[in-house]
Amino acid sequence: MTHFSRRALLAAAAATVLPARAQQWPGRPVRMIVPYPSGGISDLIARAMAERMAASIGQPVVVENRAGASGTIGMEALAKAPPDGLTLAFSAISPLVLSPALGKVPYDPARDFTPVASVMVSPVLLLATNAITVRDFREFLQRARDWPDTIRWATSGLASLGHLMLEEVQATAKVRFVHIPYKGGSQQINDALGAQFEVLSVNASPALIDYIKAARLRPLAVAAPRRLESLPQVPTFAELGFPRANLASHFGIFAPGNLPVRLLDRINSEVNTAMEEPGVRARMLAGENVPTGGTARDFARQIATEADSTMAIVRAVGIRAE
Repeated sequence: MTHFSRRALLAAAAATVLPARAQQWPGRPVRMIVPYPSGGISDLIARAMAERMAASIGQPVVVENRAGASGTIGMEALAKAPPDGLTLAFSAISPLVLSPALGKVPYDPARDFTPVASVMVSPVLLLATNAITVRDFREFLQRARDWPDTIRWATSGLASLGHLMLEEVQATAKVRFVHIPYKGGSQQINDALGAQFEVLSVNASPALIDYIKAARLRPLAVAAPRRLESLPQVPTFAELGFPRANLASHFGIFAPGNLPVRLLDRINSEVNTAMEEPGVRARMLAGENVPTGGTARDFARQIATEADSTMAIVRAVGIRAE
């Protein structure tokens, strides 16, 4: 099974040959692939980043949504693009560390991508819909024990972080859910508001916080380093006794593999500059997302660390995407 190693990740962030055209980057419009549907938090932040980067580099940065297969469809498109800096992706790191751990993917995550810059860490909320009457996580678990194989848990897709969270809760609590995988967050949220299933795991966003405040969805738990300021009454999975399910999403900018190092440094600088723009940061913070930034090498190390921990969880729980 192919997955990230520390050596491969650090090598991906340290290419040494610079074509002459890289000095004139970008020279043409830049495509930014978002491997998720439009309307979700990843799409909103990607568009804010693209707008700010376009103003800085003097060329359009065009967002292209390529959703499906928990991000692997969009990331496959990135892997096939030339390493000229004209095709980037804004993605969670899951298609590079979780999807390969769960099954075969149509790319080599260690060779086909260059991590450019970390952008944000996004908490994941477990929310109850009006299809179930539980008030908190403990009631939710008791209902699952009383009614095995009846509670439907929607995620953004097979091999997604929400899927891993579901499996970890099942294995630890000795309960069984019905997994409802979606192709992304937008339709999943619409169906949640229509009570098409009992619970969903989804990245935090301003819209979700509004739905919670309006009592249209009820928060049961959050995957985050600490409780959210906007939902101080909602415990983390770690507090509830499920530390390995406490999995927040890590998002960043990626380029195809073998991106020249000077071009990598230039794009990394543009990404970090865009993140400092007050409007971009405000969009992240409004949904309880934590801005990150930093060097390409640091991002590569973070991915390598998460790849190791993710593989350990997958092996312990014994799941696959198929």
